[in-house]
Amino acid sequence: MDEAVSLRVADEADADAIGALTREAYAKWVKVIGREPLPMTVDYSDAVRKHRFDLLHVGRHLAALIETVPERDHLLIVNVAVRPAFRGRGFGVRLLKTADELAASSGLMGTRLYTNKLFTENLRLYSSLGYQVEREEELNGGIAVHMLKVRA
Repeated sequence: MDEAVSLRVADEADADAIGALTREAYAKWVKVIGREPLPMTVDYSDAVRKHRFDLLHVGRHLAALIETVPERDHLLIVNVAVRPAFRGRGFGVRLLKTADELAASSGLMGTRLYTNKLFTENLRLYSSLGYQVEREEELNGGIAVHMLKVRA
């Protein structure tokens, strides 16, 4: 039997679970870029007080999350992460659509995000969902690709 999927907004008590999930989700990129990606280094006790985190649970298990913060006319997606055991079920896409809905309900023009240029599977996914490359910049010894999706 499939377990129920639920979504809720995080609170401060979720900080450790958010950090653990993020570390698991981004671990595969360490070899690709030769260091821990930025989301692996964040103090989530602080971040959960400043940003919104939507947590996707499968049954009792935290499976995925998205971290967002409103900026001027767009919603910035700071982090989207799916625990490896839950990949391939569309949870990342579901959370990105949640961000689109949050932006729309807040009257924002769309969503923005950035990712490492070497994270090619992420770039393909974001492009397939309507994100356009806005610009690239050097960041932490790599190239950050900034992407934008404007609401239709």
